[in-house]
Amino acid sequence: LSGRGFCTEVQVSDEPNGPQYPHIGLDDRERWPLAFYNRTCRCAGNYGGFNCGECRFGYWGSNCAEYKESVRRNIMTMSTAEQQKFISYLNLAKNTINRDYVISTTTRAEMGENGENPRFSDINTYDLFVWMHYYVSRDAFLGGPGNVWRDIDFAHESAAFLPWHRIFLLHWENEIRKLTGDFNFTIPYWDWRDAQSCEVCTDALMGGRNSLNPNLISPASVFSSWKVICTQPEEYNNREVLCNATGEGPLLRNPGNHDPNRVPRLPTTADVDFTVGLPEYETGSMDRFTNMSFRNVLEGFASPETGLAVPGKSTMHNSLHVFMNGSMSSVQGSANDPIFLLHHVFIDSIFERWLRTHQPLRTSYPRTNAPIGHNDGYYMVPFLPLYRNGDYFLSNKVLGYEYAYLLDPGQRFVQEFLTPYLQQAQEIWQWLLVAGMVGAVVASVIAALIVVARRRWRRRKRMSSFGEQQPLLQSSSEEGSSSYQTTL
Repeated sequence: LSGRGFCTEVQVSDEPNGPQYPHIGLDDRERWPLAFYNRTCRCAGNYGGFNCGECRFGYWGSNCAEYKESVRRNIMTMSTAEQQKFISYLNLAKNTINRDYVISTTTRAEMGENGENPRFSDINTYDLFVWMHYYVSRDAFLGGPGNVWRDIDFAHESAAFLPWHRIFLLHWENEIRKLTGDFNFTIPYWDWRDAQSCEVCTDALMGGRNSLNPNLISPASVFSSWKVICTQPEEYNNREVLCNATGEGPLLRNPGNHDPNRVPRLPTTADVDFTVGLPEYETGSMDRFTNMSFRNVLEGFASPETGLAVPGKSTMHNSLHVFMNGSMSSVQGSANDPIFLLHHVFIDSIFERWLRTHQPLRTSYPRTNAPIGHNDGYYMVPFLPLYRNGDYFLSNKVLGYEYAYLLDPGQRFVQEFLTPYLQQAQEIWQWLLVAGMVGAVVASVIAALIVVARRRWRRRKRMSSFGEQQPLLQSSSEEGSSSYQTTL
């Protein structure tokens, strides 16, 4: 928007990448976003968004001058009305075309040298984020059916895992706020520490198990009608095509019926505490084989008991994906399951605990030689506006949000206990108000009947004492009025 920023040339980082991806110039995500854009908006002050028409994360108001901290809460402590509102927002997002973004349905090369054959498609707001998660983690096409490079992922298996998902969640919140007009909205989290089962897999929350087919969602849940997208990576690879967001069947989930050798249990409080205690963010090769790396243990490629990489096992973050045993268990399509959001918000809170515990310098984030897409200066794929990985290696308070369970005890009591109580009291008060109005009407009717009965009794009494005399209308009216008021 005019006066809020200016157009500028995109300058990408030339720092060397690690050896995991040896190719150059084959993938549109290399040197992001130059395959699609070489100029973007740079916003002034606290303005933000792809055209500077919004505010930076954490800032509000027409001039983006007001800082406000939003609180993400535990979904299990929210009131029933708050839980239902969250689910209704999810479903609204699933059924509303996004106003600002479209998706690419083919590679840049197939659009022509000068973009003369653009191939983009509208998409609903929920699936927009499913597609983005697919796109950032998909295999690289090398030319020819099925000829792909699999050891590539711009948001997983290295340093950008946590900053990338942090931006993903912030964008998701922002889109829901714009869609609903509820600018107090935050994504809740599921605190799965020490869980023995999927506590959020109920019809009141994220959908229970279908009694006729344990791989499906209960028909009593709105999520049973959802269609998934981007879940067939091998088909895309064989056809050399991108996911075009066409529906590919129902949401699948069968929690707990996974390979117990890969995931013997869900993470415990002790696992989380050990992980947070690791002082180094990245070590060694900065990939899924690294040891004693906070990021690698939290992501789930290393043990939360020893810190050592455990090939063939899934721990921490990864263990929840495997445990769900369905749509959430495939990296590229995992965001189809709304539990993905609850899970990753809690992962982000553990990242925040680590940042507060160790207060690392920016230099703790790798500047060079991380796998492609993960160096400090690399722009996150496929976001627009542009975000550098290292810029989000910082406390969430700078970004305008907080976690209820990380607040001090007094604030936590208000957020996790008092707020839901007041919400429920408000719901009950509405019913009490209706009941009170009905009661008032009933009382009025009874009072009127009493007045009428008293009039008739007095009339009979006068008639019996003085014979047939017509009472004075004025006197009778005044007496009745007095009785009516007194009765009330």
